[in-house]
Amino acid sequence: MSVDLPSSATAAAAVSIVVPVRNEAENVAPLIAEIAAALDGRWDYEIIYVNDGSTDATADRLAAIMKQRGNLRQIRHATSSGQSAAVRSGVRAARGAIVATLDGDGQNNPAFLPDLIAAIENGGARVGLAAGQRVGRKDSGFKKLQSRIANGVRNAILRDGTRDTGCGLKAFRREVFLMMPYFDGLHRFLPALVRREGFAIAYVDVIDRPRRSGVSNYGFFDRLGIGIMDLAGVWWLIRRKKPTPVATEVQ
Repeated sequence: MSVDLPSSATAAAAVSIVVPVRNEAENVAPLIAEIAAALDGRWDYEIIYVNDGSTDATADRLAAIMKQRGNLRQIRHATSSGQSAAVRSGVRAARGAIVATLDGDGQNNPAFLPDLIAAIENGGARVGLAAGQRVGRKDSGFKKLQSRIANGVRNAILRDGTRDTGCGLKAFRREVFLMMPYFDGLHRFLPALVRREGFAIAYVDVIDRPRRSGVSNYGFFDRLGIGIMDLAGVWWLIRRKKPTPVATEVQ
């Protein structure tokens, strides 16, 4: 699916909130209300829901709220393409120079969005990513264990200095995201890839909470084998990175 940046005539948002979802109909309305409560009066913002091939009432719930909320947009994938593809579609469609992401299941608390956005604004041009780092996680013991192992292996190989890359709460400069090589699983390696491009990372502690309703649609077993190949690929990309030349035009 190709989504182009809208023309400057319609680009009024300073910040774009991207929410990838698949079959999250019951979580749509309460999460949008929380995002609005966190951001209203602080930034000119838009909310972009990327409906990743949902087969439930997610599209209908979003359409109903869009009639009441002019800054809500819905991007639809005809078939489910995965979380990384959904995030990328949202970023490409974003009108804001700063993009923030969070998962659509309600586990990520939108109350932390202002801290992430402010970390980008206050960090200046050198900070390309503000990454949420979960404390007090509400996942099962098994999920915590698998996350701890995955983060440990990733950090040992990539040395990205990040203890938790799985948190959906992130903020970054749109232009930085779009300069990175795209692959399925990209969103799990953002710290390493942002560092590869020469940018610094800000970290913000966030408090996780239980899912409101439904079940996880982007699971561990969906990405286990692929994640290992992705890790090797990102390691190769980092090793092959060359300094960006300073280029000037001769008049």
